[in-house]
Amino acid sequence: MKKNVAIIIGGYSSEYNISIKSGNVVFKYLDRSKYNPYRIIITKEKWYYLDEENNEFLLERSDFSLPLDGNKIKFDCVFNAIHGTPGEDGLMQAYFELLGIPHTSCNHYEAALTFNKRDLLSALKPYGIPCATSYFINKGQSIDEDAIAEKVGLPCFVKANRAGSSYGVSKVYKKEELETAIENAFKEDHQVIIESFLDGTEVSIGVITYNNEVKVLPATEIISENDFFDFEAKYMGKSQEITPARISETQATNVKERAEFIYKVLGLKGYTRSEFIFIGAEPYLLEINTTPGLTEESLLPQQAREAGISLEALFDSAIEEALR
Repeated sequence: MKKNVAIIIGGYSSEYNISIKSGNVVFKYLDRSKYNPYRIIITKEKWYYLDEENNEFLLERSDFSLPLDGNKIKFDCVFNAIHGTPGEDGLMQAYFELLGIPHTSCNHYEAALTFNKRDLLSALKPYGIPCATSYFINKGQSIDEDAIAEKVGLPCFVKANRAGSSYGVSKVYKKEELETAIENAFKEDHQVIIESFLDGTEVSIGVITYNNEVKVLPATEIISENDFFDFEAKYMGKSQEITPARISETQATNVKERAEFIYKVLGLKGYTRSEFIFIGAEPYLLEINTTPGLTEESLLPQQAREAGISLEALFDSAIEEALR
């Protein structure tokens, strides 16, 4: 019997439109001989099923079921394609875990941990994972430009602590620019992290559970035409993404081992994509994404193709692992 799969897309953050694109690709490539896919749009105002004629049908939130044509459709699995809140920060994961519905992403605690850059760095510190030097500010705190510059140096990166797709990120060269950059980051989150600039080759590397085994995908080298890998570079063609990355054998081994170690030590599952910058042969961790982009052009699908995994197989494996 075919499984009913809810593909949740949208969300409450600035990444809404990116999530819609990812979810539509998942909907397109899911094997109809095995699954009945339903696009479920999650917004602050309503949760609803969107059929292929763009008709909307509201969900029953008490048990995440779909009243349709006098029937009540229940879902065997949820495919999580929401970037940002509430799909990447643990909220939807906790909801589905309470309802006992299998889902393709990591569990709620691990999702919340990896989405919070500060907490992620704290959790990995005992394991000696190299990261940039960081400085934290909460909304309402005074901004001490001298203390920031002394700790992290200039240039530096100002980031929203809990956001993705480079929303709320600025590269700052002068102390006088810090306040504006921090206010920009506060538009996305009330917590801000300021990090030292790492000058080296940037790579992105996927780690997934595939056929019941942890699998590290080939790394992608990121070359931005802009000052850094910002929104334009990620989504508007202002970058080169080279898979496999043009890095040495030693670098490739080091980043593979580090990404796999982090995945396992944090107890992650499903898809992840981690960003690193090399200082020499040493990969420094920037961040971890637990619901990465899934369009044909996105980094994780690029890496899967390089590893000989089609989108159909990639998405099928995620559901099989969730059901397992």
